[in-house]
This record gives sequence, C-alpha cells and structure tokens, in this order.
Amino acid sequence: MLQRSFGAKSFAEFWRHWNPIFGYYLGKYSYVPASRFAPRWLALTLTFVLCGGLHDVVTLLFRGYTHFLFTRWFFLLAIGVLIGETARMNMSQRPPWLRGVVHLTYLSTCLLLAASVRQML
Repeated sequence: MLQRSFGAKSFAEFWRHWNPIFGYYLGKYSYVPASRFAPRWLALTLTFVLCGGLHDVVTLLFRGYTHFLFTRWFFLLAIGVLIGETARMNMSQRPPWLRGVVHLTYLSTCLLLAASVRQML
C-alpha cells in the first residue's frame, strides 16, 4: 500500500492506492451517488470532506471532543487532487523517491494549513 501510494504518478492515483477497501466504500456510497447530482469536482470534494468527517467522528468517540482537523485537512487534500488533475500531473517519468517526497510534501502541507486554520479561529 505505501509503495504503490507514495510511488503514484499523481495525487489522484495516490488516493486510489491508499486504503483501497475504505476507498471502495467511499466511492460506492458517496462519490457515485453525489456525482449523479453534482459536478465531478464537487462530488470528489464532498467525498473527501465526508471521509474527513468520519475520521473526526472517530476522534470524537475516543477523545470526547474534536476540532474537525480531519475535515479541514481532507478538504485541502481534495483541492490538491483537483489542482493536480487540472495541471495534468504525471510524475511517471520521475524517480520513485522523488514521487514519495512530492506526496509527503502534499500531505504535510495540507495538514499544516488545516492546523493553522484552527489557530486562526
């Protein structure tokens, strides 16, 4: 899972390889139904936000509170996927280590931005 995800040629492909079982259910019960009524970009964003919300619910159950960090983070991750698709991101000709660095940078930058929004509120 890690090798395929971090070696992916794009952010969209990263998520196709990351936790494929959970991704299957998100696709089946969120993305596909949402894409029947909304543009693809909105269906994708809603699916990421739902996924983040589910992670926040788990945090709420275990901690007794949440700051909705995952919801904000996953929203930003969706924006990254959309930007990557718009830019026709294709790192297939780049070495695997560089693809891993790019994906790690994408994940950590989105997380830092999501956390900094919390600090501003």
